[in-house]
Amino acid sequence: MKGIRQLAEHLAISIGTVSRALNGKPDVNEETRRRVLAAAEALGYVANQSGRSLRQGETRVIGLMIESSAEAVENADNFFLGVTSGLQSVFARHKLDLVMLPCPSDEDPHEYLKRMVARRIVDAMIISNTQRIDRRIGFLSRAEIPFVAVGRSLSASNSRWIDLDFEGVADRAVERLVARGHRRIAITAPLSEVNLGYVFVESYRRALERHGIRFDPSLVIRVKSSEQGGYQAAHELLLLPDRPTAIILIYELMAIGLYRRLMESGVMPGRDLAVIGFRDAPRARFLQPSLSCFRMSLYDLGIALGQMLLAHMPAYRVLYPNAGRNIIWPLELVSGESDAFEVGRGDKEFASEHWSK
Repeated sequence: MKGIRQLAEHLAISIGTVSRALNGKPDVNEETRRRVLAAAEALGYVANQSGRSLRQGETRVIGLMIESSAEAVENADNFFLGVTSGLQSVFARHKLDLVMLPCPSDEDPHEYLKRMVARRIVDAMIISNTQRIDRRIGFLSRAEIPFVAVGRSLSASNSRWIDLDFEGVADRAVERLVARGHRRIAITAPLSEVNLGYVFVESYRRALERHGIRFDPSLVIRVKSSEQGGYQAAHELLLLPDRPTAIILIYELMAIGLYRRLMESGVMPGRDLAVIGFRDAPRARFLQPSLSCFRMSLYDLGIALGQMLLAHMPAYRVLYPNAGRNIIWPLELVSGESDAFEVGRGDKEFASEHWSK
């Protein structure tokens, strides 16, 4: 069956009557409605949604823009695989569809977004990998397209966003390590201009200052957010003349690469170097010693993200009156054995000797 015209000819009734029956209009009697629906089912009729969308001025589709790169593909514990299940649970209530819009890593995200908007394939957007200065935010605001950002930005003070509690992660991790005697604490940070890197480093700097520790830029290791990045971070730490006794990671899978490089050099996490990871990723749960890291529900984050977006869409905002405010999403510290190494009297000399082997 090709379309509504053929369905009308098959039933020997007008196209208008078939259309009203399919759309549940009240001016069609029940017998005719049953005939139309039964014939549509039997003949495999599917409504032309693109034509309907053009007429109604909406697509009933939400776009989730993510970065597409070899690095993202290789990392099977991708953040958004968990978030989308929560998003879908919200959108499904309103018969809204979610589509992933993967922006190639070698393309300007702003230009990619402009192209997607020009094609009118979505009614609203969720943008991620938010940059410190992000032109997409201003563009979507001027175009009056409802959107929510995963991450804060300096670009617009009135944009809607949900961001992870990087301040809390840095503060609790530093406090935990300082309580165990550590004074030279390294962190990893992204190579890119993604804003979370700036937030994390600044939060780490303030946490050190609260404990009377001078910020040392050489202990901020900028690498890719991947297993390979963790391997590179460990390699760079091994080259430092005054090596740290602890490290805090910004990305969950970095721990896998970090562990491997340290062990290649005879340095044992948890014994010779305290390690605190970021998120409790499934693949990192098998590390030994067990990784101290932070836990969160990606499903619940997806629900909050979906509700926040709908709260800013005119057709749904009345249903979500309390979901429109920006959110710092909390993470819970999960203790492992990777940061069991305590620096006490004489331990610094022991650590330095062991690192130098």
